[in-house]
Amino acid sequence: MRARLDAIDWRILKELQANGRITNVELAEKVGISPPPCLRRVRVLEQAGIISGYFALLDEKALGFEVIAFAMVTLHSQSEADLRAFENRVLAWPLVRECFMLSGETDFILKCLAPDLTAFQDFIIEELTSAPNVAGVKTTLVIRRVKNEPGVPVDVDQAKRKRNRQ
Repeated sequence: MRARLDAIDWRILKELQANGRITNVELAEKVGISPPPCLRRVRVLEQAGIISGYFALLDEKALGFEVIAFAMVTLHSQSEADLRAFENRVLAWPLVRECFMLSGETDFILKCLAPDLTAFQDFIIEELTSAPNVAGVKTTLVIRRVKNEPGVPVDVDQAKRKRNRQ
């Protein structure tokens, strides 16, 4: 069941998503309420799992990770046990930063981050293609990133329109 959020909740989410280090006083000022109810709302959003955590967005190139690549993985078997086994293996691979199970010809797509092409190739050969149940892997390298906007497309006006339709 989806949480019922009002316009202030949506503004809080938008501001926190833009700057997770904002102080409660600054946040309250930006969303137009006093600090104590703002803090209560943030805690409710956290407890409800709507805010699932806070993190720093790091510049991968500044840290020596030059290669962003995607690996499309096809499995021999798509039984639930085999899918879970592959997912658990993915969780242990540090180079895999995101993983999605897909419909269609490809079972999973992995977003990988590596320091260089050799490290990515080593991962593909030594880890991914040799993993149990992996039938095939197709890879593609990122030439350049056009957009990097993590999070959810929070639009306060959209939230208002949706609420008014209900």
